[in-house]
Amino acid sequence: MTTISEETIFQIILHGGDGRSLAMEAIAFAKSGDIAGAEVKLKESEAAINQAHHIQTSLIQEEVKGNHSLVSLLMVHAQDHLMNSITVKDLAKEMIDMYKLIYKKAE
Repeated sequence: MTTISEETIFQIILHGGDGRSLAMEAIAFAKSGDIAGAEVKLKESEAAINQAHHIQTSLIQEEVKGNHSLVSLLMVHAQDHLMNSITVKDLAKEMIDMYKLIYKKAE
């Protein structure tokens, strides 16, 4: 059994957290009527989350190859952080679409 480095774990937390924050910024832009700004922030969010997801995928691939790792509470936290970020990003996309409709109907 190997141990997943703290550096790897913190990279998942970092990129996941950035993705979540950018998704929340996207919602704020959409709420204020700046749909273009919201879409830019959403793309940035997706890029950050993709970085975290790439790290997660590489860890999963190692597991599938039989290279099992000890899972720490910190790693569980990183996984939780990433999944929450993905959820917020998905909801942000839906909210931006909703704001587009609201502003279109208000014209």
